[in-house]
Amino acid sequence: MTAADTRPGPTPPLSVALLTLGCARNDVDSEELAGRLEADGFRLVEDPADADTVVVNTCGFVESAKKDSVDTLLEAADLKPSAGGRGKAQAVVAVGCMAERYGKELAESLPEADAVLGFDDYPDIAARLRSIVAGEAHHPHTPQDRRRLLPISPVERAASTLAVPGHGSAPTSTAEIGQGAPATGPRAVRRRLDGGPTAPLKLASGCDRRCSFCAIPAFRGSFVSRRPSDVLQEAQWLATQGVRELFLVSENSTSYGKDLGDLRLLETMLPELAAIDGVDRVRVSYLQPAETRPGLVEAIATTPGVVPYFDLSFQHASASVLRRMRRFGDPESFLGLLEQVRGHAPEAGVRCNVIVGFPGETEEDLQTLCDFLVAARLDVTGVFGYSDEDGTEAASYDGKLDEDEVRARAEHVTALVEELTAQRALERLGETVEVLVESVTDEDGELSVEGRAAHQGPEVDGSTYLLGHRARVGDLVTAVVVDAEGADLYAEPIVQEAHA
Repeated sequence: MTAADTRPGPTPPLSVALLTLGCARNDVDSEELAGRLEADGFRLVEDPADADTVVVNTCGFVESAKKDSVDTLLEAADLKPSAGGRGKAQAVVAVGCMAERYGKELAESLPEADAVLGFDDYPDIAARLRSIVAGEAHHPHTPQDRRRLLPISPVERAASTLAVPGHGSAPTSTAEIGQGAPATGPRAVRRRLDGGPTAPLKLASGCDRRCSFCAIPAFRGSFVSRRPSDVLQEAQWLATQGVRELFLVSENSTSYGKDLGDLRLLETMLPELAAIDGVDRVRVSYLQPAETRPGLVEAIATTPGVVPYFDLSFQHASASVLRRMRRFGDPESFLGLLEQVRGHAPEAGVRCNVIVGFPGETEEDLQTLCDFLVAARLDVTGVFGYSDEDGTEAASYDGKLDEDEVRARAEHVTALVEELTAQRALERLGETVEVLVESVTDEDGELSVEGRAAHQGPEVDGSTYLLGHRARVGDLVTAVVVDAEGADLYAEPIVQEAHA
């Protein structure tokens, strides 16, 4: 036996499982973390029991989301051999909004987590995980109010810009598409964790609005638009991964481009995204009603390949409540906006979220909201009962309603919304829809083909079920709506062959 025969073999790569909670923006963050980790030698696994390290991408938006994040961290920690679990994890690590927002406080209150990493750790995530697995102590960041962190100054931004066709001046990057020529082998620093035909695509991060109930700007920072060239390149890459619908996400999509000097960037970029080979649908999420300009309404409603879908964050309808929320609007202006939308696209999908029981909300305010919801004919409305969020202005407001009253009002509005949603779905009977198939199951000979029509956003707006039709995931099927149940539709295909 030679000395070479006794040398140890190569060390197998560390495996990592990423568990994601919260919104589509967190989904993108997890895929970017996965891309960095895989590029640096980590092996990605789905089951946390098979992972050397488990990374939990937490949500810090509302109390229920925080609880889910903590529960997921505890469940992952229970898998560790040191806890008598069935897994092999050497470390459980918290990242994401809750980790960023609470930092050291979370680390001290949750010793089951081996480390709590903030957003600033993301670029070096592989090195961070290796050091944590090796037993090195990690000092969690001290949370800071990122509202005080300004984006790059206009002077610095101007010093590193070039002309991007169709977009005026935009910052350069290593991923620049260049002078109108198609990118060669577009590749994003991202690794898909879900192989479905829809993928979120991040437009921007952060928010400059100061809604009194919202803590997001405090831990997400100021609004910063991504370079148009980066968005387009990542969209091209997603198309090569089998993505047929791009779901544009940000904290406020109506602000896209304002920090790049062109507030119409989204309107000009939508046709370019829709023209990418392999992309059939582009969907825009999270529109701030007060910033939703007529040109953007027209672009979303009429651009071929862009679905007429309007995710409008009304939050309330009473002008006095909206002022206390540090928002703008009233029933008349909101209904006028909906009239614009339906003037361009009568069958457009519209969803919103509302907060019930806000400090100072009177019974008259509540009735104003209910009357608006009846008149608005929305496809889906998310209802949230108000609760204080740490560090927000509203947490210090007088006029708080007790928890039982908030719950009762939320239940009242939820019951109304469920009835209105069912009515709106029934209005679509006889409508021709194009369904993107997302799931095909066959249980005991019972075939179920589930997808979404153009007016239905991912996960939150119900589904459309195709009757008596075999299809593959990713097919687009034209069908006629024949029945409805709640927000869900049932449709019969009018063509035998899906256009794949």
